[in-house]
Amino acid sequence: MMQQLHITRELNNYYLNGGIRAAAGRILITGIAVFLAVMIVPGLEMDSLPAGIAAMLVLTFLNVLVRPILFVLTLPLIVLSLGLFLIVVNALLLEFTAYLVKGFTVAGFWPAVGGAVVISLVTTILNASTSGPRPPEPQQAFQQRPPKIINPEE
Repeated sequence: MMQQLHITRELNNYYLNGGIRAAAGRILITGIAVFLAVMIVPGLEMDSLPAGIAAMLVLTFLNVLVRPILFVLTLPLIVLSLGLFLIVVNALLLEFTAYLVKGFTVAGFWPAVGGAVVISLVTTILNASTSGPRPPEPQQAFQQRPPKIINPEE
């Protein structure tokens, strides 16, 4: 009889799982983070509300599709820098968002880094506060075999 494969809860709750409600929550949280970053960080500017909404949608799209690819490609640098290179990856995604969205501007690399830090902190705090407690994972009963006697002459 083949053993049943179990997928961990982490892989089960990956980016696109959870339906429309989870996707809308993710977009809303990213939107709040982008608007706070524009208000806090000098050098991040948006001309209008539609430009901010477009930046929010584009950044969410880039985080879902492009960020995992960049994460894998830059994994050695992330490991060597003890995770600090993720800030650079997030800053590059923010600058790419500014390139794609007219009316959303990033004045340079350091404002992008500041915006990436603010967006990362806000999304982390909001995701932690909106997600409920994890249900306990079911414990699987394994059949134990009798212990093996190593030195039977004693």
